[in-house]
Amino acid sequence: MYEERPALLDGAVLWTRTAPAPVVPDAPVVPDGCMDLIRADGRLLVAGADTRAHRSTEAVARYEGLRFAPGDAPRLLGVPARELRDRRVDLADLWGAATARRLAERIDEAPDPAAALEAYALRRAARTGPADPLLRAVTARLRAGRPVGETADALGLGARRLHRLALDAYGYGPLTLTRVLRLQRALGLLRAGVPPARAAARAGYTDQAHLTRDTRALAGTTPGAYARTAADQAPGAPEPPGTSANSEIP
Repeated sequence: MYEERPALLDGAVLWTRTAPAPVVPDAPVVPDGCMDLIRADGRLLVAGADTRAHRSTEAVARYEGLRFAPGDAPRLLGVPARELRDRRVDLADLWGAATARRLAERIDEAPDPAAALEAYALRRAARTGPADPLLRAVTARLRAGRPVGETADALGLGARRLHRLALDAYGYGPLTLTRVLRLQRALGLLRAGVPPARAAARAGYTDQAHLTRDTRALAGTTPGAYARTAADQAPGAPEPPGTSANSEIP
């Protein structure tokens, strides 16, 4: 069972997932431009921004996670996003064993581990300062489907500076981020029951074939297959084992 809610940290999402018994490996997760701080059966790790569908081979019974807004995680975690692209890294490898162990113990002792994870992120955000408004503006424009060149010009950035900024903030360049966010727009439409051809047009693809190519490349599935399984997971329908309604591949 998957649940999520807006976090108290601006732009973030707090989520939990409990796997059905017997525990099975996770369903693949589709790229969404975000990074997560995750507690997986007590283990703390960071999920970097993905450029392809990610499937864990580990069977985890309980997750608590904080999904940061695109571009926010490097400020809070203290590591450039490009170093974590397509990776799942133990927090101890980033912050040191002692620091990660103290945080893990604090969360383990809390009555609500997800809330404890959120509270820690809020305290860390208070020390690191507010989100960079320039990054928020880049994300907003690319999420809305604005071209990369137009975004760079509108925000007073050269193409090279925007590329360097994107690598450190998002884990990949602005063209890849644009592609990921466009796919997320399309998947949201498919989950809402919009036919693939119409979803492709509304999300900004040249045609349905373009959407199909991107869905295969980034998500490892097809728009039709995604839409069918999303319908099976709609409210009132039983959820297949190992899937969730968030960014995981149906």
